[in-house]
Amino acid sequence: QLREARAMADEITPFRIAVPDSVLDDLRERLARTRWPDQIPGTTWEYGSELATVQDLCRYWLDEFDWRAAEARLNEWPQFETDVDGLHVHFAHVRSPHPDAVPLCITHGWPGSIAEFTKIVGPLTDPTAHGGDAADAFHVVAPSMPGYGFSGPTSETGVDIRRVARTNVALMARLGYERYGAQGGDWGAIATAEMGLIDADHLHGIHVNMAVPRPPKGDDRMAGVLPEEIEGLQAVADFREHESGYQHIQRTRPQTLAYGLTDSPAGLAGWIVEKFRVWSDCEGDVFSRFTRDELLTNIMIYWVTGTINASTRLYYETFRAGHLGSSDARVEVPTAIAIFPKEIYRPPRVWCEGVYNVQQFTRMPSGGHFAAMEEPALLVDDLRTFFRQFR
Repeated sequence: QLREARAMADEITPFRIAVPDSVLDDLRERLARTRWPDQIPGTTWEYGSELATVQDLCRYWLDEFDWRAAEARLNEWPQFETDVDGLHVHFAHVRSPHPDAVPLCITHGWPGSIAEFTKIVGPLTDPTAHGGDAADAFHVVAPSMPGYGFSGPTSETGVDIRRVARTNVALMARLGYERYGAQGGDWGAIATAEMGLIDADHLHGIHVNMAVPRPPKGDDRMAGVLPEEIEGLQAVADFREHESGYQHIQRTRPQTLAYGLTDSPAGLAGWIVEKFRVWSDCEGDVFSRFTRDELLTNIMIYWVTGTINASTRLYYETFRAGHLGSSDARVEVPTAIAIFPKEIYRPPRVWCEGVYNVQQFTRMPSGGHFAAMEEPALLVDDLRTFFRQFR
């Protein structure tokens, strides 16, 4: 009986997104009955998400957005679900037609989802169909982090970013990948670094587009910092002062926040769209970087799965455990870091080298926090360049 239970727990079953019509009907009713807040005349984004922008997005959501079309696009990927160490995990598993492809685990962050990867999965898995070389092919595994999207809400305490990393490692082993690479941004970058610590024997290397190194110890933290890197440090200080309110709430009182975001689609949209505007390379116009369909597909994943509460709990659990970043060890697996100019954290290379075994360090010409959506070609090219050495 014990062996049978373990076999069932290890089972990988096919998954297809199929949101019930009743969920969509309820959403439309809520959008139509939105009770809008006021906004001081003459202001825009100073106090948070601009009223006119959120109203525009929600009007489009109600009248024009086609979830079934978005659902069909996501369902073009083979998707599966399994249980790992008591956590339910949904993931896309897109194998390359090229047999020598390198397995690659890509991990999203908050407030993202696997929908972030719609522009990069094709070029990664089938480069010849996108003007590339078959020798650069990857088999892509894209998990929905525990508590996010179709992995569903978590139901226990202690699910921090290290637990997410362990889940990814176990998933890659369950899929039979003895050697693989890993990539991530935002929380996905931190999970990827943790994977480098706990599964170094099986990882070719890791690639992150948000590095979170600890500052070096000692009095002279600026030793080796280049003049052009000072701006990145100043941007971090500005972020902490003016843009980190969401983080303080999510790491201290996520449950209180969840009542509004779980009940109101407009509230959820307002909470998330601000991050896409502030963290991207959009010069203040979020719709210049992302289409309404792209933004709403991502927001819908949180809405239809009811996972906004569980997603924000990751902040609470990780900060409480003290596991933000690789704070107690150096990641020795070969590491590539891509720095996009509008990323939240743009640390100096010398700081990164204290925490990661940096083998490739790329300063991108454009793009921000959501690299796979904003600059997919730059990200894909950087991944191909880095992983060529392991083929």
